[in-house]
Amino acid sequence: MRRCPILVLLCLAAAGCGSWKRVGSPGAPTPADQLTKVVNPTAFYQRLGRLAAADPLPFVGSVAFAEGPGDSVITVLGLSLENRALTFQRDANVFVARYRVAISFQREGARAVELSRDEIVRVSTFQETLRAEESVLFQQILRLTPGTYNVSVTVRDAASTSESRAQGRYTAPSFEPGTTSAPILAYQATGRGNPSDPLSVVLNPRGAVGYGSDTLLAYIEGYNFPGPSTIPFEVLDEQQDVIYTDSLRFHGGRAVESQVIRLAPDSISLGELQLVVGRKPTQRSTSALVSFSQAWVITNYDEMLDLLRYFGEDARVNAMRKAPPSERSRLWRQFYADTDPNKITPENEALNQYFGRISSANARFTDEGVPGWRTDRGEVFIALGAPDESIESTPGTAGRIVRWSYLTYRLALYFEDETGFGRLRLTPGSRSEFERTMNRIKRQT
Repeated sequence: MRRCPILVLLCLAAAGCGSWKRVGSPGAPTPADQLTKVVNPTAFYQRLGRLAAADPLPFVGSVAFAEGPGDSVITVLGLSLENRALTFQRDANVFVARYRVAISFQREGARAVELSRDEIVRVSTFQETLRAEESVLFQQILRLTPGTYNVSVTVRDAASTSESRAQGRYTAPSFEPGTTSAPILAYQATGRGNPSDPLSVVLNPRGAVGYGSDTLLAYIEGYNFPGPSTIPFEVLDEQQDVIYTDSLRFHGGRAVESQVIRLAPDSISLGELQLVVGRKPTQRSTSALVSFSQAWVITNYDEMLDLLRYFGEDARVNAMRKAPPSERSRLWRQFYADTDPNKITPENEALNQYFGRISSANARFTDEGVPGWRTDRGEVFIALGAPDESIESTPGTAGRIVRWSYLTYRLALYFEDETGFGRLRLTPGSRSEFERTMNRIKRQT
């Protein structure tokens, strides 16, 4: 088997290196005009066909299907949760959270398949309870009959009684001889040889992979090919351009043949990808996501650099801006590692806090006609957090003044609407005080 630098095909198939269009090549996404979709990852995942729910207990889920014994379809439902969404309580030397998942698969004219499970999460440190990226995986395997199902999932936090619900519509297919499963996005997968064998996969519920760091794994099964068969495999970007093409080779004469495809994201276009297997009318596909982080959905390189304008690493950001496409993923990995204040955790807490403040600024400052993070109040909020005290005089009139006080920094900042059109700007004196405070903070870090 010949190794390709951007894709390795394992298990029963061997693959050549197809053609691949690298990030930054013609046809790649252009910078977005409005940099606000980071606020609503739930809607983004829903657009990808995921089971996605927002606050108070956000989660993302996916459903995968494979051939089961007889006429059944093995169905795997996976959920991805964040520790910070759960309520942890100290128990001896650990922190414990409990949650319940209620699942319903309803097919028209048939009795619903329903079940509930109680789960426990244990972590050893308080810091782990605050993790903002995927930190809890839930998985349930069921057997269904072929058909279209309305799927409902409810996740409830046992300690706080907060809950969120997501719904979707999915079709459990019939797997005819000579067809394949859709690509199943997973963290781990072990091949099998018979439909009655257990399906051993750990789903990647978000179907997401970090740009320049992780590997996207897709597990595919082929069913009852009568003889040697070659099945096309393609990866399409957001513009539906084919950015990778190759073939899966099945020996035939076996009930189930399993293959695993690994995609290295430093060579993958950012954003939504479509992984497509087979030819019409039996073609099957799965959506994947290449983003800068699972904690915040940002899928455009120039957009990311623009969003980092207040992060305080101007030299590094400018270096990434000037870098050729071939160097971008390496510089991003280095930037992510060098700005991580806690190397023992898999997430970058500084970036998570920063993008969390961008999201909050967009939600808070909606009255100036521009995204909240691009206002003067948004800039200060992102840099220093929420003020200890906020006082406003003559709201809604020309000359409106807002004063923010930060006790820790012994700082009082004034925002003024000089025109009466609702645009609050830092006064010249407050702009100078703010910049002096930021320079002092940088010198201390």
